[in-house]
Amino acid sequence: HRPSLFQFYITKVCSYQQFPRMCATQEALRTKECCPTWEGDGSACGASSGRGTCEDVVVSAQPDGPQYPFSGLDDREKWPLVFYNRTCQCTENFMGFNCGDCMFGYFGENCNERRESLRRNIFHLSRAERIKLVSYLNLAKQTISRDYVVVTGTYREMQNGTNPMFAEVSVYDVFVWMHYYVSRNALLGGPGNVWTDVDFGHWAPAFLPWHRAYLLHWEHEIRKLTGDMSFTTPYWDWRDAQGCDVCTDELMGDRSTQDPSLISPGSVFSSWRVLCSQAQDYSARGVLCDATEEGPLRRNPGNHNRNLVERLPTSDDVEFTLSLTNYDTGPMDRSANMSFRNTLEGFGDPQTGLGNSSRLGMHAALHVYMNGSMSSVQGSANDPIFLLHHAFVDCLYEQWLRRHRPSPNQYPESNAPIGHNSEYHMAPFLPLHRNQDFFISSKDLGYEYTHLLDASQKLAESLHPSLEELRDVWPWLLLAGLCGGILTIAIAAAVLTTKQCWKHAFALPERQPLIRSKEIEETNQHNYQTTM
Repeated sequence: HRPSLFQFYITKVCSYQQFPRMCATQEALRTKECCPTWEGDGSACGASSGRGTCEDVVVSAQPDGPQYPFSGLDDREKWPLVFYNRTCQCTENFMGFNCGDCMFGYFGENCNERRESLRRNIFHLSRAERIKLVSYLNLAKQTISRDYVVVTGTYREMQNGTNPMFAEVSVYDVFVWMHYYVSRNALLGGPGNVWTDVDFGHWAPAFLPWHRAYLLHWEHEIRKLTGDMSFTTPYWDWRDAQGCDVCTDELMGDRSTQDPSLISPGSVFSSWRVLCSQAQDYSARGVLCDATEEGPLRRNPGNHNRNLVERLPTSDDVEFTLSLTNYDTGPMDRSANMSFRNTLEGFGDPQTGLGNSSRLGMHAALHVYMNGSMSSVQGSANDPIFLLHHAFVDCLYEQWLRRHRPSPNQYPESNAPIGHNSEYHMAPFLPLHRNQDFFISSKDLGYEYTHLLDASQKLAESLHPSLEELRDVWPWLLLAGLCGGILTIAIAAAVLTTKQCWKHAFALPERQPLIRSKEIEETNQHNYQTTM
């Protein structure tokens, strides 16, 4: 079994694209070809429209590090060859398992419209934007994925493809399941026979590029689901936080007064059910998660193991981490010293940079602090806070890239832990991405962070919620003003009319006016003045 310590301090993720429905068939598995048709023209990979072609998969032959000493035992090795050796390879700005989507940063029917999206601090969202975020998350949780299914058995258990083993899950839970799948122990055969020192997306150089791809794909799926092409993932800037300030019913859910480990019934997230959260049980039985519901979402921020995490990360921790000049060092795992990646991930001390720290910091500290679904090894993506947290981790990654401008060869070509070499395909992404594809600036991928804007832009952005609120209410303010003006005029006219009527009703005949005509004119002029 993986030591129980690990269930507190690692988070795992994967891409939204694992097994397209059209590739989860007996024929696709037996022929090892995943080249679905694009519905736009009815051809495989949209070949008739020049979007892509079905090609042989070429995998890197560079040697891996010694952390995983096996070969041919795990379905994720040399991804995706165990399942498919032919996939769609897209041209120009096209992307997707069937080349039906646009590359990140491109939009439009022909994927030729370049746009830069802006990821905002969640506390700079207007009330309407916060409501939209929560509703989108809940919609994704309640909607069965149209494009993807998840695998529930190994290729061997599927009898080499003759007996497909897949399950339907929601759009949100596709991400949760993949997060589990990429981080799971390697099954060596039989109950309890697992290898724990392996992770195809964490504990090594691909941690940051992989999460970057994950968030981009998640955003892409939400846009497809909602039709809102302007949607972006907000981030939670947790530097110097004294508690979980996103844990409110308006945002990610407050704490239940009945059970502090559950979400408040005032939040939609209180009804969420988790999956793939019982990693020790799967390992003990030597099986994969079967994607069934396993209970409510749990969170108990602050009531965590203080021996692992003393406090939430500080601004000083962040600045020290960003000052490290080497992306990764030495064995490129949790023991790496003075490694930006290892320190940001949380295994390097954010005050000394030394690896294998007895206390966890930075990224890992947040997961431990949440003390619930977020703190498990393979189940953290069940909690929507996961997305806000990793968006800020990605923001810090981007800040480091801009500060140090590393050359592409800073990313290791060989001898990184399995799954992490630069040319290795990220398991289990379909379409295929190499780790080095995301060792580039976010601007090259079509997005920016408000945290990284210049001072004047930051000021304007900080006013965004107020301006959004004003934009929503100004028609009502204008209407109220008009109504108030009309009412004032009406009242003034009514008073004036009443006075005139009263005057005529009780006037007595006079031989000589009590007031001279000029004075009357001056008085009447004053009486007719009104204010809006």
